[in-house]
Amino acid sequence: MLVGYLENITSDRKLVDHCSMRMDILYFLGYDIDEQLPWHSTISRIRQLYPATVFEALFNKIFALCVNKGMVSGHTQAMDSAPIKANASMESLELKRPFQSIERHFEAVDTENQNQASTAVTSTVGLITAPQHHLNRVKHVHDKLRKNPVGASGASHEKAQLFSNKTHYNPHDPDARISVKPGKARKLNYHCSMAVDTGQGVISHIQADFADGRDSQYLPAMTLQVQSRLKANELRMTELLADGGYSNGSNYEFLELRNVTPWIPVFGKYKPEREWVTYDRKEDVFTCTMGKTIPFKGFDLTFDGKLIKNYRASKKGLHPLCSKRILYA
Repeated sequence: MLVGYLENITSDRKLVDHCSMRMDILYFLGYDIDEQLPWHSTISRIRQLYPATVFEALFNKIFALCVNKGMVSGHTQAMDSAPIKANASMESLELKRPFQSIERHFEAVDTENQNQASTAVTSTVGLITAPQHHLNRVKHVHDKLRKNPVGASGASHEKAQLFSNKTHYNPHDPDARISVKPGKARKLNYHCSMAVDTGQGVISHIQADFADGRDSQYLPAMTLQVQSRLKANELRMTELLADGGYSNGSNYEFLELRNVTPWIPVFGKYKPEREWVTYDRKEDVFTCTMGKTIPFKGFDLTFDGKLIKNYRASKKGLHPLCSKRILYA
């Protein structure tokens, strides 16, 4: 498995053939030049027998050795992410089936066969689970693309722009998600997050997630993992470096409560003060320069599942720069 990673070989069959032709690798593996290597399927079976805890224990052991050698400072960590290409093709994408129609189908089957036993859907793979307003938004974007087709930078074909994780999936790899980086083509990827100690570049944590998530939503879990691993080695993180993708109000608050100084630029065109509106923290209300108040109406969820406070008022009597809805995290 180590040779496969270092040599960038994903096929076990190719890995065995590659190792059998390399004397240096045979020496490293402990095999004689005329000794037969294991069958390729043996590698697959053994890999599946190892739970994630085995690899985590190995990672922790290596990290502890680096700490003992003085290679880890602990106090300053850097965090970033990268898409990892899935072993699946965009050409194999299939449309998801409506979730409700499946339920109605089972109801019809029960009625037809007079079966009173409950029939539940145990898997949502290949079924649409996105709420209707998300699907409406996807349809609106796709309609605009059809009317005004614009070739995306790095896209292999315009059809790729009409694929969405909410409506399509790959049956060969249901966990792969469609994602895109600036200047890159839309592909099926996984999301790889990594934290690195800035002392000598030792990796302090790494994890894989779905590629349709934002960097910011993975920061809390990553931070807790890094802090736990450093604490086990009698080290403490005090500063965190990351790009604007990890920026949001809840992450700043999360790090502040844990006495970690975030060196994370504010994402987008954030303005700490708006000249056309003021906020009264005690009364929890906005007031525009025209004197009209914009009260708190409830909570909403952002794209990455974070709670935000919703302030809303009618446009009548509001300053022109005030939108119909103001969201304050």
